[in-house]
Amino acid sequence: MVTVYDVPSEKVIMKLAGKLKESKSVSPPDWADFVKTGRHTEKAPTQPDWWYVRAASVLRKVYIKGPIGTSRLAAEYGGFADNGSRPNHAVKGSRSIARKCLMQLESSGLVSKDKNSGRVVTAKGQSLLDNAAKEVYDEINK
Repeated sequence: MVTVYDVPSEKVIMKLAGKLKESKSVSPPDWADFVKTGRHTEKAPTQPDWWYVRAASVLRKVYIKGPIGTSRLAAEYGGFADNGSRPNHAVKGSRSIARKCLMQLESSGLVSKDKNSGRVVTAKGQSLLDNAAKEVYDEINK
């Protein structure tokens, strides 16, 4: 059986983003066109469907590193802030984006709350991820 661990992450995320976009279970909020993804970035993302890619990436990270909360997810999507002539320091990404993605994934039934330690993937979410990984594996090994 093929899982997310067996295929390249970029291809699984792009395949999963397409599936999330088709199912309409995840949709970008109104402010998604203008928001930066963290303090370390200068501009908003230029991809038109970046919200679906981020939601797919969040789902994959919850699968791999779960149970996980918004603070750890924000740290996963962080980077280095440019401090001018002073040394750069690591900063977290946007917790609001992580929180909204988790809320949308939870309302679609792909993620559920753990008792007191964050979010975990449901059986439906694991099935979606494994099916996407199987499709990518079949494309690679043609």
